[in-house]
Amino acid sequence: MKDKNCAYCMNNELVDAFGIKIGDLENSQLYLFKEQSHRGRVIVAYKKHVSEIVDISDDERDAYFSDIAKVAKAIHKIFKPKKINYGAYGDTGCHLHFHLVPKYEDDEFEWGGVFAMNPERIYLDEDEYKKIIDSIKKELDL
Repeated sequence: MKDKNCAYCMNNELVDAFGIKIGDLENSQLYLFKEQSHRGRVIVAYKKHVSEIVDISDDERDAYFSDIAKVAKAIHKIFKPKKINYGAYGDTGCHLHFHLVPKYEDDEFEWGGVFAMNPERIYLDEDEYKKIIDSIKKELDL
């Protein structure tokens, strides 16, 4: 089931406003968050349009979290953050998705502080986005 008003379901200009699709995993879609104050920040969106984690079976949830863990391992390997924060929001878009937000100890911006959803500080050029996306695709065999 797809929702025509959902960025993740439609994968069109709605998602283009904040993300770049990296590829499809077994149970989810992976996007690079355009705002890169947290180098390597991605979104892992569940493939089906559901709002809540309780809307899927235990097996579906486990499979989805397997995708999230796989992506987190790749982010740790590529970018070597000190920590990854995991955020599941849905106040404006009711489609199950997790933000994986790498945190770096040498980052004076937010280390040890409160996370800003979209600080609108760092946007990259097309080549920089491509390098990040290519490194993630390579690590995940996409």
